[in-house]
Amino acid sequence: MRHEKAALVLELARRLAASAEGLSTEEMADQLGVCRRTAERMRDAIGQVFPQMEILQEGVSKRFRIPRGLDGFFQSPTTDELVELSRAIDTLRDGGHRNRAATLEGLDHKVKSALKAEHRRRISPDVEALSRAELTGIRAGPQPVEDPRLLTGIRQALMGMCQVRFRYLGGSNPGSVRTLVPYGLFFERMNYLVGAEIGSDQPRNWRLDRIEDFEVLDAPGAPPEAFSIADYTARSFGVFHDRVEKVRLHFTGDAAAEARRWRFHPNQVVTAQDDGSLLVEFETGGMLELAWHLFTWRTEVEILSPVGLREVMVAELQATLARHSSTFATEVVADPAQT
Repeated sequence: MRHEKAALVLELARRLAASAEGLSTEEMADQLGVCRRTAERMRDAIGQVFPQMEILQEGVSKRFRIPRGLDGFFQSPTTDELVELSRAIDTLRDGGHRNRAATLEGLDHKVKSALKAEHRRRISPDVEALSRAELTGIRAGPQPVEDPRLLTGIRQALMGMCQVRFRYLGGSNPGSVRTLVPYGLFFERMNYLVGAEIGSDQPRNWRLDRIEDFEVLDAPGAPPEAFSIADYTARSFGVFHDRVEKVRLHFTGDAAAEARRWRFHPNQVVTAQDDGSLLVEFETGGMLELAWHLFTWRTEVEILSPVGLREVMVAELQATLARHSSTFATEVVADPAQT
């Protein structure tokens, strides 16, 4: 029965798209063999999903049609699509990705300018109202620095499969000139160029805000055929790469239900335990960043493996405790009220 109703809605859409003069509600009901109320619900459903449907006023009666045939029917953007595009622009801009936000904003202008004036007038109030009413939260963290010219140069090198050279202000030798083969771009809390220096086949992350005097060289340079930037980033929790290890985490109490909805790693395996706790397993590197994150779960997570991750967690906690314990003791001695 549900399939039959869907088929009727699609059939009505075809008829509205094929009619130059449009159809009245009575004609819709008569042609589809349904009652007027059913025809109204079908018509309204089509109008919600495909807002380019036009209403033609003939005295006190109305006729409905979908202009530009089936192509227009399937290609015109919906309110939800335009709202999501607007939200993506705001999220990128608030997160510091201003260059990428400007690129999407240009696409937004092109999409809206391609709409017919009547459709644009009808859909704009809904898009603006929902855009004001919905907000994507912004995580606390560093603001990425974007240089449009640098991004353009890197993309040029990636498309042309050319080597690049720049002066790098980070690493073990700040200010040194590096020549490498670019593998890709990685956008996170900070933005990174992924690439391997000449003479090495091991890619590294290079922060874009630490790159100066960038140039694209007239020399061939392409990543290995089997390289996948998705696989590369999945080998680490965060951006720091080290030896990949099997991680096993045990969540208890209220944290078990929360961890079930959490994505720690693209390839994680989640197993519910008989006592209501949760076991999360995945393989990754970046133990330091993982330890930093696991601290936010407090005492409701237990690191089962690897041993190295437990050692990193304990070392970080001891260093933090020592730092704040000494500071607190100094403040107590300095405060006469405490003596």
